[in-house]
Amino acid sequence: MSARDAAATAPRGRRAGRWDRLLASESTTGWLFVSPAVLVIGLFGVAPIIWSVVLSFQSNDLVTPATWVGLANYKALLKDPMFAASVRRTILYTVLFVPVVTVGALALAVALNRRLRGMRFYRTAVFAPVVTSTVATAIMFNWLLDPDFGIVNALLVKLGFSAQGFFQSPSQALYCIVVMTVWGWLGFAVIIFLAALQGVPQELMEAAAIDGATRWRAFRRVQLPMLGPATLFLVIWLSINALQLFDEIYVTTRGGPLSATTVVVYYLYQQAFQVFQAGYATAIAYVLFVGILLLTVVQLLIGRRFVHYRS
Repeated sequence: MSARDAAATAPRGRRAGRWDRLLASESTTGWLFVSPAVLVIGLFGVAPIIWSVVLSFQSNDLVTPATWVGLANYKALLKDPMFAASVRRTILYTVLFVPVVTVGALALAVALNRRLRGMRFYRTAVFAPVVTSTVATAIMFNWLLDPDFGIVNALLVKLGFSAQGFFQSPSQALYCIVVMTVWGWLGFAVIIFLAALQGVPQELMEAAAIDGATRWRAFRRVQLPMLGPATLFLVIWLSINALQLFDEIYVTTRGGPLSATTVVVYYLYQQAFQVFQAGYATAIAYVLFVGILLLTVVQLLIGRRFVHYRS
């Protein structure tokens, strides 16, 4: 072989060697295994997010050609009284829902953190609403709170009280939604607190008892501080879910009566699929996203001052 042929063959040989090593590397094998999932996430996750960002700067009814409007959708939100009212209802719901679930779940978890006969049955009963579908829960509460034939009104009348409108009353509907969702989410929070309680070292409780601490004092001084991480997680998780309330509203009240339960996400749904203002609805979605992000950051910053993690 001539010197020229050897020089031409050497780069091709080195390139072939690098290609073989790349195919044989563990990282390439790993990426080949996860590539179907990456493709699905990119196609159905990342691409819609990018498209929705563009959509929020357009006037788009999903039928006719879109027109670019810049920040007009976001500016319109500042002057929209219905959006402002939906924000107030969402905040009210969140302020009621999160503390009630957190405190109620903690009390139930303490009660269930005992070794008694039949305790597994009680724990299962508390968790059962979590696995119950939203539709089934809504149908059950519609039946219980029916103003004409509901069991709750029947009991109120027998006790001498007047019948209530519940879901059909503008002043009561949102609070009924709070009661229904508390019932549905309480079991999840109880399981988190119960796991955290069982993770508290028994030696600490025994030492507190030896030092003469009462059960309440031992709970407040020993157990409660160690529940900080679980509490912070639940507050953040419940807040995020509360701000995205939709399913229960859609199944029970459809935003009524008189828009009394029209929260942010349901208002977004109305704008997108009833009024067909997709660009405006997407702007609402991104305002909600920024609000949830800011709230979560604030909760984490505050939590760092009060929550201590064991090493």
